Order: sequence, then structure tokens, then C-alpha cells
Amino acid sequence: MKTTKMLLPGLIFLFCVLLIGCAGGPNTAVDTPTPDGNIAGFWLGLWHGIISPITFIISLFSESVNFYEVHNNGGWYNFGFVLGAGILFGGGGKASSR
Repeated sequence: MKTTKMLLPGLIFLFCVLLIGCAGGPNTAVDTPTPDGNIAGFWLGLWHGIISPITFIISLFSESVNFYEVHNNGGWYNFGFVLGAGILFGGGGKASSR
């Protein structure tokens, strides 16, 4: 009986530790230009979000293709990326219509 009472908190703790281990670290390349002198902004983030499934599959087989542009301007690129991925995957609109 005592082990079943400790099982749920133990599983929750283990889940939290695993989730924390997946957290991203700081991006030291933010606001630093690429060798071409470009910094990705909102519109490029939007485009990268839209093409993210294709880019992800290609990045599994190619070392020269990255899933996410590290040379970005920060929040606006991230917002565009998430918005682009949300547009592609429906953005939860179907769930809210139920």
C-alpha cells in the first residue's frame, strides 16, 4: 500500500526531471550575422515554420541542412517560426470549433 502511494509522486518527479532535461540552452548566435551578413527576422521565421516538416526530414539525412536558423533576431524570428508551424498544422482552430 505504501509503495502505491509513492509511485505517483515518483513518476511525476521523474517526468519533471526528463522534461527539464529537454529545455533549450541560450543561443549565443542571436543578433550575429551569418557569413553573408544576414540576420533572420520575422518573415524568414514564418517561412521556416511553414517548411519545417520538410526541413526536418531533410536534416535527418544531410549535415548541411538545419531545422532552425540560429542567426536570428530573437523573439520576432521565434514568433514567426511558431506562427508558420501553426498555420501549417492548423493552429488548433479545429479543436476550438468542437
